[in-house]
Order: sequence, then structure tokens, then C-alpha cells
Amino acid sequence: MSASLSRPRVGVWLIGARGSVATTVVTGCAAITAGLHPPTGMVTETPAFADIGLPALSDLVFGGHDTLDCPLPKRAETLTAGGVLPPGVATAVAAELEAADREIRPGGPTSGDTRSETELITAFADDIRDFVHRHELERAVVVNVASTEPASQGPDAPPPASTLYALAALRAGCPYVNFTPSEGIHHPAAAREAERSGLPYAGRDGKTGQTLLRAVLGPMFAQRALRVRAWSGTNLLGGGDGAALADPAAAAAKNAGKERVLADTLGTVPEGEVHIDDVPALGDWKTAWDHIAFDGFLGTRMILQTIWQGCDSALAAPLVLDLARLTARAHEAGLSGPLDALGFYFKDPVGDGPSGLAEQYEELTRFGRNLGRADEEGHGVGPVEHPDDVGEAL
Repeated sequence: MSASLSRPRVGVWLIGARGSVATTVVTGCAAITAGLHPPTGMVTETPAFADIGLPALSDLVFGGHDTLDCPLPKRAETLTAGGVLPPGVATAVAAELEAADREIRPGGPTSGDTRSETELITAFADDIRDFVHRHELERAVVVNVASTEPASQGPDAPPPASTLYALAALRAGCPYVNFTPSEGIHHPAAAREAERSGLPYAGRDGKTGQTLLRAVLGPMFAQRALRVRAWSGTNLLGGGDGAALADPAAAAAKNAGKERVLADTLGTVPEGEVHIDDVPALGDWKTAWDHIAFDGFLGTRMILQTIWQGCDSALAAPLVLDLARLTARAHEAGLSGPLDALGFYFKDPVGDGPSGLAEQYEELTRFGRNLGRADEEGHGVGPVEHPDDVGEAL
């Protein structure tokens, strides 16, 4: 069947396309499409999101940027050996992994790269446009799943790589999702262009483990009128994320979102900090421990401790697929600006919205219902044309 007669397809352009999360996303999407595994962890595959016009998993086409050159099939083998991917799955979807790997383009800036910021943005945007054109895609969503960058050095600091990729997404006319704590579209230059572009965007920092629990437990203490005195946490993790977060500046960017959830749900900031320790032997697995000291009736002092042990990539991958589908549908429906309702997925969401998980889920399901009614109410469904001068002000 020719491309023109087939169902419209949607691109998912991954920044950090050869990392653990991206590899798990591509492998998982192919495995679910082939019927090898159920879509466990994908909220968009639950009944609440049926029949709202989301692109089918089988209609997603993957590509991306990365500075690494390890092919996706080889990366999948490594993840299988580490217990991240089930045995045999990577082999069964090898063709899909190879197809996605052919669509990965060199990222940057790399050591010795003499291109200016504007030249990098132009090159990245051209790669995305070429991907959309060659595959005759209806639209594409750019999702940042690269390693965490150090925290911003202020509005006058040069834009980091994540911001260059965000500006490239806007120039290419693509919605943007930041699944990392990196600055991305939050940089003033990118924020201005995002507002001007008329594109939808979401982020930042996917909520997969420790902060997910905090978004549930924080409201519980507030609703039961229990006074939290201290809340301390420790994270042990390996892999690329562990190595990146060994940098105190990167860890600070990560912890900002964790602290925001407590401040918003408790109405105050309790004593205590979050510590992140790089343990290379853990690979893609992580352990998060929280120690919560609180006062009950008549000042009785009590303690709650939680331990979360999980596989970071397996926790993140279904959320990335959800976000790509929901953001693509929002773009199709003509929505623009920050997608507040996707705060359910993030530690530090853009826009305004609740911080408690239950309220965030209500917002998300309401958003889904509105997307389902968008075509009936006559919202625009075509891609938006965008100027080519994004990034010129850098």
C-alpha cells in the first residue's frame, strides 16, 4: 500500500536516541504492536483514553539525535543482558530497531565542534524536517530523553544543548516535550520562541519513582492534618543517569522538582534533603529511600519510611509513549502553549496545575475527553506553519 493511501503516521524524534530510555521506548512500542507484550504502564492504553483520536502505536515512526554511535540493536542487547528488556524481545523486533537506528542523526555540540549556536539549531531542524518529509508524516513530536545537564547558570548564560534542540524543534514546526530536568524550553530565548510559535509543549522531568510516591503521600499528610517535620531521601542509581547526576550541578537540577512537589502539596518545605549517589554496579536499576518524620494527635511523633526499587528505563518508556501520543493529538487539535494537563507525568510541570497525583489524573482524563471532542467542535486539525527565524536572536 502506498504511503498516501495508508493511515497518517506520526514521528517521534528522540533527543538522546541511543540511550537506555529511548532504546526501551522503541523496543517496547514494537513489542506491543507485534502482540508480544501488553501495554503495561501506558495510561493512554486504558479505557479512559479510548476513542479520543490518539495515533496508534503502530503508526509511530522513530528517529532522533545522539552524540553516541552504538547502534540500537547493540544497545538493546546490553539492556537485555542487564535485565531491563525481556529475553528474546530485542531479537524479535530487530528490524524495527534497525529502522529506527537508520533515522538517528549526529547530535552536538561535540568536542571540537566549531559550529555556532545558530548553525547547530539550523542543522538539527533540517534533520527533523527531512525525517518528516521522507516518511510523509502528518506531524512529529520532539522528546528530550538525553542525560541531565547541570542546572542553569542564569539568564545570561549561553543556552545549553537541550535548549538548542528545543529551538530546533520549534523551527521545524514540531511540538516539544522535555522528559529531563535540563533547561530545554525554559531558557528565556526558547521560552520566547515557544510562545511565539503557537506550538504545544510539555515538561519537565518525568515523574517515575520517588517523586511519584511523594505526589501521593504529600497530599495524604495534608488532607489528614498531620504535620510533617522532616522529609529526607536518598537515591542510588547507576547507568548513564547515575554518572550524569554524580555532577552536583546536575543533581541540583534533578532535586528541584522533587522539592517542588513537597512544597506544593504540603504548603511548606520540611527539613531534609535528597541525596543522589552514583552506584555503577546497579546499571539501569535504582533504589529510592524516603524517611518522613511527622507529628500526630497531641504531638505524638511518628515515622514513615518508603523504599522504591525499580528499573528506570522501564518506568520511563511508557510515559514517553503516552506523552508523544497526547502531544501529537493536542497539536492536531490546534492547541498551543504549555499543556498544563500533562503535569501528571512530570516533577516540575510547565504551566499551572495541581501537584497531587489524584488531582493531576483528573486533569489528565478531562484533557483526554476534550481531545476526543475537539474535531466535533471544529478545532483546527492541520499542522501550523512556523517562521524559519527561530534561534536567530541567540
